[in-house]
Amino acid sequence: MELTAKHHEYWHKNLIVTAILLFIWFLVTFVEGWFARELNTISILGFPLGFYMSAQGSLIVYVALIWYYQHFMNKLDIEYGVEEGEDE
Repeated sequence: MELTAKHHEYWHKNLIVTAILLFIWFLVTFVEGWFARELNTISILGFPLGFYMSAQGSLIVYVALIWYYQHFMNKLDIEYGVEEGEDE
C-alpha cells in the first residue's frame, strides 16, 4: 500500500507531538530527579519541591500528558477524516 502525502503529513504531525511529549516526560522523570537536592530548597505546601515532584507532581504531569495526547489525536483524526465511528 502506497502512502499518500496526506498520510505522511498526518504521521509527521503525530511524531512531532509524540517527540515533544516524550521530551516533557523525560524532563519530569529524570531531570527532576537529578536536581532533587537543589529543588528541595523550595517549599510547596510545607513539602520540599523535590519530594513533592517525585511523590505527586510527576503523576499529575503524566496524566496531563496522556490527556493532551488523546485530545490532540482526536482533533487530528477528525481533521484527516480517520476518526473512529460509533458502534451501533
